[in-house]
Amino acid sequence: MDEPLTRSRARLEKSQLRAERILEAALEVFAQKGYRDAAIDDIAIASQTSKGGVYFHFPNKQAIFLRLLDQMAHLLLSRAEQAMAAEPDPLRKGDAALLTMLRTFAGHRRLTRLFLVEALGAGREFNLKMQEIHAAFAGLISRYLDELVAAGLIAPLDTQIAGMAWFGGINEVVRRWVLTGQPEHLEDAYPALRDLLRRSIGQPTDHA
Repeated sequence: MDEPLTRSRARLEKSQLRAERILEAALEVFAQKGYRDAAIDDIAIASQTSKGGVYFHFPNKQAIFLRLLDQMAHLLLSRAEQAMAAEPDPLRKGDAALLTMLRTFAGHRRLTRLFLVEALGAGREFNLKMQEIHAAFAGLISRYLDELVAAGLIAPLDTQIAGMAWFGGINEVVRRWVLTGQPEHLEDAYPALRDLLRRSIGQPTDHA
């Protein structure tokens, strides 16, 4: 392999690793101090990087926070889509996505707090980003419901409104867990939430 190309790739990998280390440290700092009270100095110390090194990768604290929000959204969406693709029963695809999302939130509590609590009211850029993320999740649900309607498995309904309502309901259950610790294990909310969502589209629950 060409030596200059090898060196270039090595530098790129080193730079990516440093950026990841900064993000991991920032997550710790935001979780401990909250977005407003966290400072670039704190992130530099936690990541064992110079302040200039942090600014080399991210122009400001907001850019770091937005990157973390993107990471959480991508993680949730990709896992939900994988769970739906792996479930052969069309009606149970939604169940699979719901359980996967709850497990993902439960496994990343600090990111979840940033995602659902710290980002609220943090400013116009964050509001726009959260609107974009909410629209992506509502769109995923809406497309799933469209498929069920097209297959004649559920009655026609306004799937855009239903998508927003479903994601709003899930969002509130997870945010309550982050803020109050109830239920102790987030996955415990799955049966009740699943039954509620099923009833909203006229589908029987496992207990019906």
